[in-house]
Amino acid sequence: MPITPPNGRSAETAAPPAPNGSTEPIMLELVDEDGTTIGTAEKLSAHLAPGRLHRAFSVFLFDEAGRLLLQRRALGKYHSPGVWSNTCCGHPYPGEPPFVAAARRTGEELGVAPALMREAGTVRYNHPDPASGLVEQEYNHLFAGLVRATPAPDPTEIGETAFVTPQELDRLRADHPFSAWFPTVLDAARPAIRELTGAAAGW
Repeated sequence: MPITPPNGRSAETAAPPAPNGSTEPIMLELVDEDGTTIGTAEKLSAHLAPGRLHRAFSVFLFDEAGRLLLQRRALGKYHSPGVWSNTCCGHPYPGEPPFVAAARRTGEELGVAPALMREAGTVRYNHPDPASGLVEQEYNHLFAGLVRATPAPDPTEIGETAFVTPQELDRLRADHPFSAWFPTVLDAARPAIRELTGAAAGW
């Protein structure tokens, strides 16, 4: 299971400065239980307990051998730092299609573009983060795809990457913490993942 550290390049991940020199807040789409947009909220406020249901996405990318690309979140992240998780996850900007957001954020975090990416369903969950006290109340759009380029992760976002088989994932999960949402989004995406990778990959 080769693990790759970030390449040391930096990227702008915060909102751009406003004309008055302050930083614009990052806004999320609030949704109802059917995934219909009902408003917006600032990112951190949406995650304060008990949490406000908002739109999110999760990406699962695989290499040609059917191994899943994982990332370990950077230690400087305010939410779930230092834990392993799926290839990429995040939130669309208000009005941004989830597919576009997923492709954009994959490029920003990992420095690669998916060679192929398709919808893999949606899942709604409520996952508190014990370490930070923040809450993930999310209506999550799932995507599965292929990656052929070598990741060049942004070190402000990602501490390490690894391509893993199902068996290697099981061993990693036994020894290291994973994001609270990882089991939920993986299980929800499995039918599309199996269709994408084939039976031999073991997902």
